[in-house]
Amino acid sequence: MELLRFTTAGSVDDGKSTLIGRLLYDSKSIFEDQLEAVKIASENRGNEELNLALLTDGLRAEREQGITIDVAYRYFATPKRKFIIADTPGHIQYTRNMVTGASTADLAIILIDARNGVLEQTVRHSFIASLLGIEKIVICINKMDLVGFSEDVFNEICKDYEEKAKILNIQNFTFIPISAKLGDNVVEDSPNMPWYQGGALLNLLENVQIKSNLAQKPFRMSVQHVIRPISDKFPDFRGYAGRVASGTIRTGDEITLYPSELKSKVTHLYFADKGLEEVSAPESVTLCLADDLDVSRGDLIAKAKEPQPTISQDVTLHVCWLREDKLQLRKRYLIRNANSEVLGIVKSIEYKIDINSLEKITDIQQLEMNDIACISLHTAAPLTFDAYSQNRTTGSLIFIDPDTNDTVGAGMIDL
Repeated sequence: MELLRFTTAGSVDDGKSTLIGRLLYDSKSIFEDQLEAVKIASENRGNEELNLALLTDGLRAEREQGITIDVAYRYFATPKRKFIIADTPGHIQYTRNMVTGASTADLAIILIDARNGVLEQTVRHSFIASLLGIEKIVICINKMDLVGFSEDVFNEICKDYEEKAKILNIQNFTFIPISAKLGDNVVEDSPNMPWYQGGALLNLLENVQIKSNLAQKPFRMSVQHVIRPISDKFPDFRGYAGRVASGTIRTGDEITLYPSELKSKVTHLYFADKGLEEVSAPESVTLCLADDLDVSRGDLIAKAKEPQPTISQDVTLHVCWLREDKLQLRKRYLIRNANSEVLGIVKSIEYKIDINSLEKITDIQQLEMNDIACISLHTAAPLTFDAYSQNRTTGSLIFIDPDTNDTVGAGMIDL
């Protein structure tokens, strides 16, 4: 069954957690003990009715404040599709959490309060979704019950967002008027908005087509482990294990190994002890080559007759800074790209993006937590990479502080 990963975003109190709770509740994806716990929590908070937002607000601080702080992941399925939901915070101080939740999403749901219309946070979340390469954006105009299910209000918000989308160069988006609290147009079509004929949100989620088919992209596999059993049963076995990031590989295919750029041919493919003729993303595999080559963890395998990755020690990328320790120019960081790690320094900060106005701010010497910026990086050894827009695995970098071993930043490579 096909899997769809999607994330939710919106301003504070736009109803993100309530929407997900409604999806889970109306699609009957909640266990009885979970529902009972939410009923008790609702009563303890003095709610007169079941507070569906509590299904995703898992931290004690979230339930006390009635806001989302951390990224909450929820899983559910219908007869048509499986889903993984990332409920992300709307507060600007939790921008890093939204980046984390959206980084693996195929689709983004951005909520707008029908009473407030398009806000700065709406633009900010749309920009982040676009920056992270999310292909499909669904604009859910929520709380339509509080504006009398007005078609005029809905149309005015759509017009306003379309103008903002032109500035952001966002093209693939859909509008749905909903009431997450009452369930209108969430799982079932709403009788209160007969003027809207686009179908409920769940119907869209079940049927939306995501263009980026990983199996059809150029083959990429980062070596995670070199397997040498040294046993009587396998006296000369040498295999290279990893997860296929994109593309398809078959026995007999010619490959190029990076960064050495040596070439060979695939002789065998294995999953555990089962031999295979073909493997596609995102499956894991052990791959054997015709030649004895010096292959190590972190080396990248590409199919020879397809577009090849870029090799360079100088990289330009967008980065979101994740920690209170500021990004410093010329400071050494451990850079992780797929399974490879190399030391690098930030040569320059080209500009920082004002996350609300989207203005590019130059002459920046450091980045603070939640900042998003374009930077230039130089590494001690060559990196092998693709553009993030082409491959999220080979096109992303993780910044690690070598002194504390903490992850401090996440980057998306531009080409």
